[in-house]
Amino acid sequence: MTDHLAPVSRFLVLHDYGMGGSWWWVHARSVREVRETFADVEVVDTPATVEAAEGWDLDEAWADGTTTPAGLDGLRAKRDAQRGREGFGALADRKITWLRRRWDDEDDEDHTLYLMEVEADGRRLRQVELAPDGPGVRSGPDDWPFNPPVVDLYDPELVGMEIGRDEFEAAWRTARHMEVDEGEDW
Repeated sequence: MTDHLAPVSRFLVLHDYGMGGSWWWVHARSVREVRETFADVEVVDTPATVEAAEGWDLDEAWADGTTTPAGLDGLRAKRDAQRGREGFGALADRKITWLRRRWDDEDDEDHTLYLMEVEADGRRLRQVELAPDGPGVRSGPDDWPFNPPVVDLYDPELVGMEIGRDEFEAAWRTARHMEVDEGEDW
């Protein structure tokens, strides 16, 4: 829970939507307050990035709701809709969470499941792809060209996707390692 007596600070916030992102400054009492208020965002605290962002002329927002710029308003509304649902924030305080889910952009004909080991910020640590017609394929950060957060651990829908560490580890042990095509520039 957010400490309402803590001083307000300014945080650099990113919503990474795949091949780009939207940035804002958010005034809040903590990183947790930012993440509890806005869905699908990360707080970026890399000193070089924060310093560079000072010159970006970014919109500013307040977690208490006094101002919410375009783009961030939809992420606030999404979080507000999630807040009252059972399971909201149930996974948020975990250092590591294991999930089983389909990828967001898959069509109904692709039945590949992804077992993911994710850290507290929603980034994958390891992953196993389970296609219905073959052995699992495992991969990690060295196999991916980039690794933005892929889940928002406050999302109540994720509670039903949680699996245990033992299930993930069993799939990891039996999966073959991802083979990157030689023509790839990763």
